[in-house]
Amino acid sequence: MKYLELCRTYEELEASPSRLKKTEILANFLKKTKNEKNKEIIYLAQGKILPDYDTREIGISSQLAIKALSRATGVSDKDIVRLWKKIGDLGRVAEQVASKKKQSSLFSKELTTEKVFENLKKLLTLEGKGTVDKKMGLISELLTSASGIEAKYLIRTLLQDLRIGVGEGVVRDSIVWACLNKENKEEFNLVQEAYDKTTDFALVFEKACRGKKALESVELIPGHPLKVMLAPKAESISDAFERVGKPAVFEYKYDGFRMLINKHDNEIKIFTRRLEQVTNQFPEVVSYIRKSIKGSSFILDSEAVGYNPKTKKYTPFQEISQRIKRKYDIERMGKELPVELNVFDILYYEGKSLLQKPFIERRKLLEKIIHPEKYKIVLAKQLITDNEKQAEKFYKQALEEGEEGVMIKALNAPYKPGARVGHMLKLKPASDELDLVIVKAEYGTGKRGGWLTSYTVACRKEGKLLEIGKVSTGLKEKSSEGASFEEMTKKLKPLITSEKGREVSVKPEIVIEVGYQDIQKSPSYSSGFALRFPRVKRIRPDRSVKDIATIEEIERESEKSWKWRVV
Repeated sequence: MKYLELCRTYEELEASPSRLKKTEILANFLKKTKNEKNKEIIYLAQGKILPDYDTREIGISSQLAIKALSRATGVSDKDIVRLWKKIGDLGRVAEQVASKKKQSSLFSKELTTEKVFENLKKLLTLEGKGTVDKKMGLISELLTSASGIEAKYLIRTLLQDLRIGVGEGVVRDSIVWACLNKENKEEFNLVQEAYDKTTDFALVFEKACRGKKALESVELIPGHPLKVMLAPKAESISDAFERVGKPAVFEYKYDGFRMLINKHDNEIKIFTRRLEQVTNQFPEVVSYIRKSIKGSSFILDSEAVGYNPKTKKYTPFQEISQRIKRKYDIERMGKELPVELNVFDILYYEGKSLLQKPFIERRKLLEKIIHPEKYKIVLAKQLITDNEKQAEKFYKQALEEGEEGVMIKALNAPYKPGARVGHMLKLKPASDELDLVIVKAEYGTGKRGGWLTSYTVACRKEGKLLEIGKVSTGLKEKSSEGASFEEMTKKLKPLITSEKGREVSVKPEIVIEVGYQDIQKSPSYSSGFALRFPRVKRIRPDRSVKDIATIEEIERESEKSWKWRVV
């Protein structure tokens, strides 16, 4: 397929603010590709080249993209940077300069999606001496042949900043519209369930093209991560019982981070809830699994909790969060910041999916196959009861031991990947906090000069991000004191996409937990709301943009804030 055809689809998607219209546009494009052998073109339609479970990155900086664009068009780096500062979008700069190329190549040829895909995938494999030049060559080859509109979206894809407003929901619905019956709600659920099990839209698209029965046959794939089941909030113990029934299972809600443990063909892989593989960062967990769990293939859901190796006291998540992306000094970090694995569910065992098995049966299987060892691998602490006083005592015990609260589960419930379902709830002390993503930042002045110290944060609405305020308190001045402005600046600088005075726009990748006093309506931000007295509580490297608060959650919390103020 001609790459230009895909780019014209991008243009239509970018120009349309309507979610339904975007779905229609993408569905029409997918219909044209139904007979294509390679369904991976659906990745390109999202500005990606890999399925969601593969979190490798192309690794192209703005500076490298500028050099490649200069080489392909003959426009100097300085002129490109000048235009970038003026326009604020390197993709639009590429469109402008590519439309007025000073040089053409004898080797220039019409771009196809296959060629684009081929070159972009090669970027992932390059390493060692001469890597930068090789990357430049692959990118320049594409840009030399690109028209203005093609250059625009090539650059945006390379920088992983496509700006067409297509989220997971639009892709899912487009597959239904293109391949199935859009009037049948069950078929939307089938596509969503298939994606939640595989986190691979190319596979889901291929199955959907073959029909409903093919989709129904999709099962868990050992070795691949899946989207973990999520829990809505309970207001109280009595509210939890009312929603999940009696008796119910109460388990500690640990102050750690989710680990999806996957063993297949003697290979162990560890994934976070945002599908990042962190196996290399936690070699001790791999050894615990090999030593303490019976079975040749399984998928477990668990929580890694940090503890002090000297005092044996459990530590807050923030203490061990730095291990998630650690690439160096892994052995030393493992000794200084060890983790205990608390296993609470099993989804697959010895060739069989357990998703539809009642939770109580899944727990019994865990008790059979896991040999627990304190500070290494244990089963989540649990209570089964129909008594509110017993449940309340267990809840207080969890809090006294430094955990976040409790999880409440229905005994006979299945496991629903990716869903916030009513048969699993979370209960923790009332607090006003939201997970939000940073979209802009501002350089500080005075003693904070050189640091990015004020952050514009956003919630999500389908495929869009809506700003909800600025936060500039909560971080420390010195790195030795904890999460600091210096640390945040190091995280944000590589993500800068444009600058205007002291303010920069950044790729929406850094998720933070923001505390606040209340939420009020405000025309100052695109969400229509603003946080009063916001503060950064902690950085959440285990969360992605898909995990941040939705506008619906903001509206509900705003209503609570309003009622509180009225009372």
